[in-house]
Amino acid sequence: MNTTQWIGRKVAGWLPSGKGGQALSKVKAPSELKTQAQLTPSVGAKETPGRSSRERLNATLRHKEEALSPRVLRRTLIELQAIVDPSVSEVEGGRRARGVAQWYAKATPEQRQDCWLLMSEQFAPDASKVKAAREHFEAAMGTPDEGSAEIRMRKAMVSTRTRLLQRFAVFPEGMRFLVDLRQDMLPALKANKRLLALESELENLFTTWFDVAFLELRRISWDSPASLVEKLIKYEAVHDIKSWGDVKNRLDSDRRCYGFFHPRLPDEPLIFVEVAFMNEMATSISPLLDEAAAAVDLSRATTAIFYSISNTQKGLKGVSFGDSLIKRVVETLRADFPKLKTFATLSPIPGFRGWLVKNAARMLAQTPEKMRLQLGRAVGFEPITPGHVLSALDQAPTLPEQSVLRLWLMGCAAHYLGQELQDDRPSDPVARFHLGNGARVEQINWAADPSTKGFKQSFGLMVNYLYDLRKIDRHRQSLAQGKVPVADSVQHLYF
Repeated sequence: MNTTQWIGRKVAGWLPSGKGGQALSKVKAPSELKTQAQLTPSVGAKETPGRSSRERLNATLRHKEEALSPRVLRRTLIELQAIVDPSVSEVEGGRRARGVAQWYAKATPEQRQDCWLLMSEQFAPDASKVKAAREHFEAAMGTPDEGSAEIRMRKAMVSTRTRLLQRFAVFPEGMRFLVDLRQDMLPALKANKRLLALESELENLFTTWFDVAFLELRRISWDSPASLVEKLIKYEAVHDIKSWGDVKNRLDSDRRCYGFFHPRLPDEPLIFVEVAFMNEMATSISPLLDEAAAAVDLSRATTAIFYSISNTQKGLKGVSFGDSLIKRVVETLRADFPKLKTFATLSPIPGFRGWLVKNAARMLAQTPEKMRLQLGRAVGFEPITPGHVLSALDQAPTLPEQSVLRLWLMGCAAHYLGQELQDDRPSDPVARFHLGNGARVEQINWAADPSTKGFKQSFGLMVNYLYDLRKIDRHRQSLAQGKVPVADSVQHLYF
């Protein structure tokens, strides 16, 4: 019997049995736990914080809402501590971690949360060592010993939790395990602040492990393995893929799709971007998704349109590599197609409608009096109210070009994208991404997304963000100063 099997069997024996729980061999997989999940509060639900792991480890009896008894919790802690035992090798530590991971895969959501609690609270830095190192560093400031004092303080701040997570990453499926663990844990953070240390530690490690220096840019085409194409269908987050014909159109010879891959997750794109080639700026998503549209002559194309960017791993939230993906793709496209001069997006405005519903009164107050009177006449109510104008906008896709309602809505969208900031950053999440990468708000497009989703998000409006390679740094500096880079055509829409 190898170490993994021994630990798996040992951990299985610790699981509650009878009324208190069930043995590992009888624990259902997470996908089979729907009935139990319906009977118990969700992990992410708002609830009163329970006892800390220290209180539970020192107790004799468990509270009814606790999954693992104090006795089982203590034994689970011993097994986690065995993973970071300094007397064992990294390989052996990885084998022990794999055994715990096998138990975790079959544990209930409540049992998993107990495991998170132990990992978060019982593997923190030694407080006394941190205090002593900090005092030593402060005393050494300005002396020749300052450097060595800083090193000592850095070492004291490193927690055994770091080593624990590193050893989980040792076995082949370990990285997948950790990413999924964080994804499972994120909804629970609001209800249980004791998990924040573990979540933050994972984010810090992922920032290093998934640095772009370790990622491979790969083209995904119709000739890629079917399993990979299926993942594009699964993870597409902007424009739902409706059929195999749809995905074939997006991966055809006149299109490009690129993704970032990590060596420990070789068959899993972390993020991918879909690109269409044109001779002008795209103003509507429909032609790009039209399976019957004629293929583009790549030798004559002058414009590359990024029309969909999707992150695939919720467990990597906060780890940014989208900006690097776009830059790498631009470099690749310029090398392959020298005639390409324009690189832009056709992007949704997902936060616009929700923002306007909340701020319609403010926008009406900013509207010139003449336009307000025209709006009132257009909807048949004077003086016009937010409710009147929002109700009228339910017919937005059918409004004629010169409609005052249409002009007002375009003006509101221009204000939202170009002037509405939250914590000195663009309010819209997609705008925040592209503008933070150095793009400019180039053009707002009417009825560009006729889908139900597009109408719910932004009344069907979409926006082009232009990546002018000569001005990316200038645009970033402008945004850092609180000024959104906006093209003249968009500024002219302001009230």
